[in-house]
Amino acid sequence: MEELDLKELLNIFWNKKVQMFLIIAIFLVIGIVYTLGFVTPMYTSSTTLVLAQSNNNNAATNTITATDITVNSKLVSTYSELVKSKNVLRQVKSNLNIDLDEDAIRKNITVSSVKDTEIIEITVTSEDASYATKVANEIAKVFIDRVKQIYNIENVQIVDSAEVPNGPSNINHTKDIAIFLLIGIVVSVMYVLITNMLDTTIKDAESVEREFKLPVLASIPMYTNEPQKTKGGRR
Repeated sequence: MEELDLKELLNIFWNKKVQMFLIIAIFLVIGIVYTLGFVTPMYTSSTTLVLAQSNNNNAATNTITATDITVNSKLVSTYSELVKSKNVLRQVKSNLNIDLDEDAIRKNITVSSVKDTEIIEITVTSEDASYATKVANEIAKVFIDRVKQIYNIENVQIVDSAEVPNGPSNINHTKDIAIFLLIGIVVSVMYVLITNMLDTTIKDAESVEREFKLPVLASIPMYTNEPQKTKGGRR
């Protein structure tokens, strides 16, 4: 019985193959149009900083003590907030002559610290790849100067400067199209199942026996009006 039900299900899908193909094709076209025409490319550029040895401490021995490491670790979270402070962003805005307020600049900035390390990553996202790179590098420079002024120490060094990204960070054509293709497949399958559930017509003798639990004694074949030809080609 399970084998028969499976065959029926496959037959249902096969009979609706044209509709399924059309639904999948529609979603595929929507995915292509969406990812190529409606997604604004955004570019991401990052610069990496590390909390190193202070130049004002242990200068004579030129070594890093456990105290230095402990202090730097505690300063990571503080520095992460300081990077996005108004004073830092206002100076960056002035240096680069940016026609945006500090809040608008801050929305495109992400500051993260690598767990169990003294590394801070400053990431800037923008529609302009060059702008994102310039802002990331300028934030790092201004931030280092602010640390010197506030803490009177020089314990922040640039590990990797931001570079102009080769491509957008928010667009993956293959992934987007694959998602729409999957949605199309799911919708087409749901369409076939729902239409089959709503279809109450009797299609064959087996359906009658299964539905009413009664044997079919006879069936009347359906004839068409088209004349049938004999082997000799005559009616």
